[in-house]
Amino acid sequence: MLYFSRWKTIAILVVTFFGCLWAVPNVMPAETRAAISRALPNWVPWWLAPTRAMVLGLDLQGGSHVLLEVDINDLSKTLVEQLRDDVRRVVREVRVQVSGGIIAQQRGVQIRVPNPADREKLMPKLRELSQPITNIVVGPTGSRTLEITEGQDGAIQVNLTREGLNEKARRAVEQAIEVLRKRVDALGTTEPNIQRQGLDRILVQVPGLQDPTRLKDLLGRTAKLTFRLVDMSMSAEQALQGRAPAESEVLYGTQKEGKQPYLVDRRVIVAGEDLIDAQPGFDQRTNEPIVSFRFNTRGARQFAQVTQQNVGRPFAIVLDTEVISAPVIREPILGGSGQISGSFTVESANDLSILLRAGALPAKLSIIEERTVGPSLGQDSIEAGRNAALIGTGFVALFMLAIYGLFGFFALVALAVNITLMFGIQSALQATLTLPGIAGIVLTVGMAVDSNVVIFERIRDEFREGRSTISAIDKGFSLALGTVMDANVTAFCAALILFLFGGSGPVRGFAITFLIGIVTTSFTAYTFTRLMIATWVRWRRPTELPI
Repeated sequence: MLYFSRWKTIAILVVTFFGCLWAVPNVMPAETRAAISRALPNWVPWWLAPTRAMVLGLDLQGGSHVLLEVDINDLSKTLVEQLRDDVRRVVREVRVQVSGGIIAQQRGVQIRVPNPADREKLMPKLRELSQPITNIVVGPTGSRTLEITEGQDGAIQVNLTREGLNEKARRAVEQAIEVLRKRVDALGTTEPNIQRQGLDRILVQVPGLQDPTRLKDLLGRTAKLTFRLVDMSMSAEQALQGRAPAESEVLYGTQKEGKQPYLVDRRVIVAGEDLIDAQPGFDQRTNEPIVSFRFNTRGARQFAQVTQQNVGRPFAIVLDTEVISAPVIREPILGGSGQISGSFTVESANDLSILLRAGALPAKLSIIEERTVGPSLGQDSIEAGRNAALIGTGFVALFMLAIYGLFGFFALVALAVNITLMFGIQSALQATLTLPGIAGIVLTVGMAVDSNVVIFERIRDEFREGRSTISAIDKGFSLALGTVMDANVTAFCAALILFLFGGSGPVRGFAITFLIGIVTTSFTAYTFTRLMIATWVRWRRPTELPI
């Protein structure tokens, strides 16, 4: 166990060197790291000249914390509208006579089909709209998304089931998380934490962002972009005083334009789903901030067709329920691209382009909690965590030196390498260090020396039984290996479960640091310590055990 071949020695030293090298940027000022990064040629990989420092979490560097909730009522309305469209499509396909139209209700739609023969043709097609609900773990649950019942006088009720609504809410949260991640990533922040909480809530933490208002504006907007024609049959004021046409509705402009009312068609010319790009820019004539957009093939074809047929008529660009611009179609727009202007600032134009690129949220999100952690509070947390780590490490060092002497010194050198490797790996992986993560580092310090204590006590036992010093050291390491690995494997499994099922950010932050600490401890407490002791044995050839 004390023999190391040359390649094994080189491998251990290379791993230690690179681990320590990756930790170096954490003690460099940010300006120095940036200067090194700019000076490096493009062909030099980051792991040869690392410039990555550890990412500090919200509790250490400050930032914004927002808890969002999916508006189930808004989602239910959207689903009912979609269900109404599906039922209308089925009715047209089957070609049955419906009395009184398709009536939207709170949880579904109702149609009346007086002819029994028509109902027999329609019911099987309606049942095809209802899908089974499948759980990713247990498979089919036996529930379905829709409940279809036939009542008196030919009334057919198509309702969303409670299970179906919950499944749609779960999928809406998953989709919203992806949309929010795109929006936050476009801000250029580092390691945002976006995760589900419960059935219908989403937690967003953005370290380093001290402007919660801008974050709320980005997160709270549904950002459903539509292009619609302006109804010229009457003015918006007349529609407000009387009764607007059934196929039109009154929407209002932006706050900067005085909330001017517009009467716009309900029919959507082109929807935001057909956008493939949106970028902020400046108008070449007025030098005002604008947002340039580009459609996909389908959107470009539809937009060209409508603008050809409606030259001289204004059309409205609607974001959610707000008209951000209503230009007049001067000539057909055939290129599939255009621009949005509307008294933007540079920041608002950039934010709108982010919203459009990221896509629309599947439902409205409500902000139910917001917090801003200041950088000074984060610095206090760092100081407190560092002091705790230093005090804990100091007591451990005194204990190891007092009990194990020279071998205790070897254990402390391995412990210093262990902590450095932890910082290096976290920097290389760009893992986020949180305050619970610092607790994981302190716990790793105790576990690392605990492994050394097991090894050293085993060496003592072998020496007391009459073995020579070298034989006792070799046998002690050999017999302690199983115990050390068993302890680390069980701790690794516990930390892995915390990471996978812990849910909240603090728990996952602790688990990540602890997982990395267990890996580095297995390397330093056994392999690196054994290499140091083997080198010492070859150099001194001891006859007495220095413990």
